Amino acid sequence: MKELTSIAEQIAARLIARKETIAVAESSTGGLISAALLSVPGASAYFLGGAVVYTRDARRLLMDIPNEDMKGIRSASEPYAQLLAKQMRGRFATNWGLSETGATGPTGNRYGDAAGHCCMAIAGPVHKVITLETGSGDRQANMQAFAKTALNLLLQNL
Repeated sequence: MKELTSIAEQIAARLIARKETIAVAESSTGGLISAALLSVPGASAYFLGGAVVYTRDARRLLMDIPNEDMKGIRSASEPYAQLLAKQMRGRFATNWGLSETGATGPTGNRYGDAAGHCCMAIAGPVHKVITLETGSGDRQANMQAFAKTALNLLLQNL
């Protein structure tokens, strides 16, 4: 967690200096991204909310994304990560939305992605989406790697 907090401190400094805000949608990181951002004193100045969107029901209830809007889009994909980031930004009226969706392991997901597959996106003044493939089935290590990569994606684009 110390490595994640170190990145989050840099993000916090930039967001606070710019008077910008963020909301986060996570799946396979289970809240690690939000926990890192919230571990920084003064987080209420920039962190407006987050959700762990781990199931279809969570997507529908927490994100207000109906099944119809998912036609042609599957979880753990770049289009889905983009949709989540944009939805969080809009629902919370923040400057930035950050999302992550993936397969932590020890096995892959039902869509055919191997363990260690994750898509992350930011929506804001800059829109970016990336895919990470760790090649590992270590669930906890993947959760850390996914959270670190997502935080670095945000930091690099602030």
